[in-house]
Amino acid sequence: MNRRRRLGGFHAVQAALEHAPEQVTGIWVNRLRRDKRLANVAARLKELGIVLDSVDTKDLDKLCDSRNHQGIVIELDLPGELTERELGQAIAKHSKTTLLLVLDCVQDPHNLGACLRTADAVGAHGIVITKDKSVGITPTVYKIASGAAESVPVYRVTNMSRALKWLKKKGIWIIGAAGEASLDLYATDMTGPVAIVIGAEATGLRRLTREQCDLLVRLPMQGQIQSLNLSVAAGVLLYEVVRQRGSR
Repeated sequence: MNRRRRLGGFHAVQAALEHAPEQVTGIWVNRLRRDKRLANVAARLKELGIVLDSVDTKDLDKLCDSRNHQGIVIELDLPGELTERELGQAIAKHSKTTLLLVLDCVQDPHNLGACLRTADAVGAHGIVITKDKSVGITPTVYKIASGAAESVPVYRVTNMSRALKWLKKKGIWIIGAAGEASLDLYATDMTGPVAIVIGAEATGLRRLTREQCDLLVRLPMQGQIQSLNLSVAAGVLLYEVVRQRGSR
């Protein structure tokens, strides 16, 4: 289900106009702005046939949650992020075949977009992200996902450790990816209900997230590089689940 979202700042506006112009439902600018940056945006809006509304600063403050809107706010009709309650409802429907990808504080929109595409390809039931320090569905994510942002649910949870503990109580095996793990990915049984957990770029899994994992696994690395890109690693892990379930 799509939900209208308002984003402030020229970076957000430029990303929206580049990656998801068809999703723009409104745009407002401070009537006092007169600069080249705004002129460039206005020219692009004219090409797209989108009307730019001039308003007062106080109106922009009301339109956007953040005061750091730089005098411009855009509204988009993007796929909405879902709640913990909706995650529970989804788990109830797929209790014996659950396949989730959990991203612990992943901030790169390109990584989330790529993960959405892979999650769609393997038939995963959703991606779980943290409330704080995580990228959500932005125009860039929407573009990179190439349609998967509308087919794969994204659930935002307030407390990742608590959410994983709840998933375990529901019979879902929590498998975390860690380069230092002693257990090889290919020696791990992932045929049952599983949630694959991957940590943030550069820092990996947080301590409390790691402690909730039933198992930590590593991807075998034969060359000089010690780790893969986050979204690539997610793809390897998810397709191993598919391979094992197919073999069974």
